[in-house]
Amino acid sequence: MAFKKQAMIDWATRYKNLLTGAQNDTIKRFYGAAFSDKFAAIKDVPFVAMDFETTGLDSTSDDIVSVGLIPFNLQRIYCKDSRHWVVRPRRNFNEGSIVIHGITHSEIDDAPDFNHIIEPLLQALSGKVVVVHYGAIERHFLNTALLLRLNEGINFALVDTMEIERKALKARQGLLGWLFNSKLGSLRLGDCRQRYSLPVYKNHNALTDALATAELLQAQLSHHYREDTPISQLWN
Repeated sequence: MAFKKQAMIDWATRYKNLLTGAQNDTIKRFYGAAFSDKFAAIKDVPFVAMDFETTGLDSTSDDIVSVGLIPFNLQRIYCKDSRHWVVRPRRNFNEGSIVIHGITHSEIDDAPDFNHIIEPLLQALSGKVVVVHYGAIERHFLNTALLLRLNEGINFALVDTMEIERKALKARQGLLGWLFNSKLGSLRLGDCRQRYSLPVYKNHNALTDALATAELLQAQLSHHYREDTPISQLWN
């Protein structure tokens, strides 16, 4: 299935500029080791799926309560190298949050501040292309969390499985769907997975959702892209 090509972002140049302007040593190391080869075929790209559970959806007033990471590529998912952290939010932890992600106040009370996982988190992301389902959450929340604790934010290339699915649904819908403004199908992670006959997982656990996102991208790439597609056609 052919998608309309998006504008190519030169992340190699962007990372060099970000490295020049960075002050924090951990963030500098992240930029210095970032994967930035825009011509790399997707079959050769090292990915890492990332998911956050948060106290809400507004990165300016909410905070991260857990992080799940799992590295993978087009052929394999490396479960043994996965990481999961529960962290204590500095803002807006309430009963509603507990209902959604199941993390209790006692777990939060025993958890470290996000500041304690910044270095291992960025090390785990280092040299890989980040994959998320709905990029506004992880990109904005990570940037805000670092600003709050280090007085310095972060930017990074990512592949958004929700955006890939949106394009796939629009392409399947075709001209008539566009003319009649037909609604696209659901873009929720579980509903997207169902279209590829992937197994049902319980939602709102950061590590499980990271695994679900990794599997979804593998399925999407297998269905909609050639293995030699350059990564620049996917990241933003």
